[in-house]
Amino acid sequence: MDNLLQKLNEAVSFIREKTDLQMDTGLVLGSGLGDMAEQIENPVFIPYKDIPFFPISTVPGHVGRLVTGCLEGKNVICMQGRSHFYEGWSMDKIVFPVQVMKMLGVKTLILTNAAGCVNTSWNPGDLMIIEDHIKMAPESPLRGANCDQLGPRFFDMSHAYDKNLIRTTEQEAAKLKINIRKGVYQYFTGPNFETPAEVRFARICGADAVGMSTVPETIAAAHCGLKTLGISCLTNMASGILDKELNHKEVLETGQLVKKDFTALILAVLRKI
Repeated sequence: MDNLLQKLNEAVSFIREKTDLQMDTGLVLGSGLGDMAEQIENPVFIPYKDIPFFPISTVPGHVGRLVTGCLEGKNVICMQGRSHFYEGWSMDKIVFPVQVMKMLGVKTLILTNAAGCVNTSWNPGDLMIIEDHIKMAPESPLRGANCDQLGPRFFDMSHAYDKNLIRTTEQEAAKLKINIRKGVYQYFTGPNFETPAEVRFARICGADAVGMSTVPETIAAAHCGLKTLGISCLTNMASGILDKELNHKEVLETGQLVKKDFTALILAVLRKI
């Protein structure tokens, strides 16, 4: 695991050459949600391709750069887009940015994503706080030798999504009159959308939404002791619920429609943490 530490230290050193900001909050902005980073004051932009060992985003709607600066009084490091398992990255590579954030001093992590809605009583455009997740993909981002400097070999996932952050988000959504949902996110690796049978299976398992990200990052965050909040933008009804084909264009379009509420909610939560 010395090799991982060496890589983390190289990435951290490179970022520290660009900024000496003492960061306390990390943000990961998913498909179509990256514009929030444009509101960061005194920003420093660092393309992923320039950072040693950093995975590079290749998906439309993911800009592929770090932005550091001040947002709502918090020193933040923001990922405009993320990398996914389906792009060919290994699980440990996907979570490398989260581990870098930890090494940079981040204590709170806010993860966002675009997801398919499994709960048939909800609607596209709803926002959902992730209160728990289901991961049935066999590989773990922490498979292999443990890095004791980041966290223990075996670690608890009972409160992977911080209860206080969930409560704060619910309270701020109510103040903003945003109809927030709360539910379970099930991880599929993609890049294909799920089949109708897989969506029915997810519903039987207790999932309210399905998606292709976030869960590996949450596992890494729990391992290294970050307080984590996850919020999904439910951009479409999952496969088989409506008689229509799914496509990534719809994901991006719905993300744009709810961007104002999503941004307002994240900013309100930042003010409170």
